[in-house]
Amino acid sequence: MNVNAWRPATRALSAAAALHLMLGAASVHSGPDPQAVTPFVIAPPVIEEVQVSAPEPRYVSPTLRDRIGRIWVPVFIDGQGPLRLVLDTGATRSALTHAAVARLGLEVDPKRTVMLRGTTGSARAPIVKARTVEVGDLLATRQTLVVVDDAFGGAEGVLATTALADRRILADFKRDRIEITRSKGRTAPPGFTVLPIKLLDRYVPWVEATVGGVRVKAVIDTGSQQTIGTPALRAALITKRQEMAGRDEDVIGVTGDVQAGRSVASPRILLGNISVRNARINFVNLPIFERWRLSDEPALLIGMDVLGVLDTLVIDYHRRELQIRSVTR
Repeated sequence: MNVNAWRPATRALSAAAALHLMLGAASVHSGPDPQAVTPFVIAPPVIEEVQVSAPEPRYVSPTLRDRIGRIWVPVFIDGQGPLRLVLDTGATRSALTHAAVARLGLEVDPKRTVMLRGTTGSARAPIVKARTVEVGDLLATRQTLVVVDDAFGGAEGVLATTALADRRILADFKRDRIEITRSKGRTAPPGFTVLPIKLLDRYVPWVEATVGGVRVKAVIDTGSQQTIGTPALRAALITKRQEMAGRDEDVIGVTGDVQAGRSVASPRILLGNISVRNARINFVNLPIFERWRLSDEPALLIGMDVLGVLDTLVIDYHRRELQIRSVTR
């Protein structure tokens, strides 16, 4: 059964790697696949291929998905809160909205700014200092946070993963629950597919995947509501005679810059032995791909429209692993 994992919109916000400072429908199949490349995989038992789905994203408090499917986490700053921040594995610096900064009573020095490099453009942005940032069992001290306009659909900012070098993020979409804990180095339980993670900009996780038989570098970005591909990936799929008709769709970044894209029905996306069908890819030549040096090769930024139809997603930064499990009905 196919389900809507996100609602297409003309002004589609993508918080993917929203804070790089100079600092539709999708369904999932699980089962063995001869094209899958899954080194170090703990594969589930061989079963007949099944169709699975995920529930429509909804408002929740205080932990998980908002109405467009992104992960919210409760965060305490200087002991105040909780604030609702979007967990963004594609970001390299955390940020707060102006309203959140005012609520916390933090002082903004307009003379001190940083270059905010988002998916769609760059801009100077002010900063604030926080004594402590707490989420789960994580306590980070003396943090510098970027101050941005309200670009998060009701969230109060972004929580980046720069402080999670030894942490484990578990997103249980079936139960609408998230945990951020210290990694204990344990292997994934039975039934999980395991993919080794590599990092861009020291913090942004990516894995090897295939799209329509084309090998890609797939960036795992929980801060993006939509999945975005490079023009080089589109060209490779056209070479393989894939149908690339679609619709125009914009991507709007945290800086407010707009990039025009072309959203098309995606061929099968393989993450190890997990097959995602009926997803969409918005092909855009984003500045962030240039920063990651991915513009000239087939690459994919996997957003919550695809990640959110999984049963469970685990990013273990200590083990450098992506552990995923699909829903079986």
